[in-house]
Amino acid sequence: MRERLRAIVTSRRWEIVITAVIFINAITLGLETSETLMAAYGPLLHAIDKTVLGIFVVEIAVRIYVFRARFFTDPWGLFDFTIVAVALLPAAGPFAVLRSLRILRVLRLISIVPSLRRVVTGLVAALPGMASVVGLLALVFYVASVMATELFGAHFPEWFGTVGLSAYTLFQIMTLESWSMGIVRPVMEIYPYAWVFFVPFILMTAFVVLNLFIGVVVSAMQETVETEAAEGREQLADEGAAIAKSIAELRAEMTALRQAVERRELT
Repeated sequence: MRERLRAIVTSRRWEIVITAVIFINAITLGLETSETLMAAYGPLLHAIDKTVLGIFVVEIAVRIYVFRARFFTDPWGLFDFTIVAVALLPAAGPFAVLRSLRILRVLRLISIVPSLRRVVTGLVAALPGMASVVGLLALVFYVASVMATELFGAHFPEWFGTVGLSAYTLFQIMTLESWSMGIVRPVMEIYPYAWVFFVPFILMTAFVVLNLFIGVVVSAMQETVETEAAEGREQLADEGAAIAKSIAELRAEMTALRQAVERRELT
């Protein structure tokens, strides 16, 4: 029974069915935000939502039965279990805010679709490298914030009055949101050479450090893909070796059978 269920829950058809259910749930949760649709089809949408949740609960229960303790050692299994468990919590009274968390069920697509799973795996693998980039960015921000406070804080206290305000203003400049007309040009009216500070800061943060994030993520994803490809090649090699061994054993048996038949004919 367990092997039969295992074949079902690991099949491509099962994956397609669960993906379709997740899409249906995403659509109905979006429709529930419309007061007009809720007034006309509220009971139907609630019934669909409960049916989908029931399907998810049954699916998780079947996977736990099939994989037993191994289910809870799989990060993606724990991810699915947590999302479904949150949806089962009462969403009334002080827990009414949990109703908005129902949309988290859509995130189950990450664990179902292999390509999305690879992207998330690559992002997680990139976290150690990203920590170094974050440290570098924090160091640059701290130095620039202290400098900006000392240079421009006297005339622009609302932007550079403290190190914290300077850091927030510099963060806005790094995102290139209204940095020129909104901040830098007004500062340059009093400090004409302020561009000497702001232009290198933008080049360092918006174009250099942030691109380091992209490089780290791309490198981690490439390593993830190469690792999966290597595992796939090893699996194919093992399967090929097993097939070759079976063929060799079959040939040996046929040879022995033929020799036995020949000896019988001679006698």
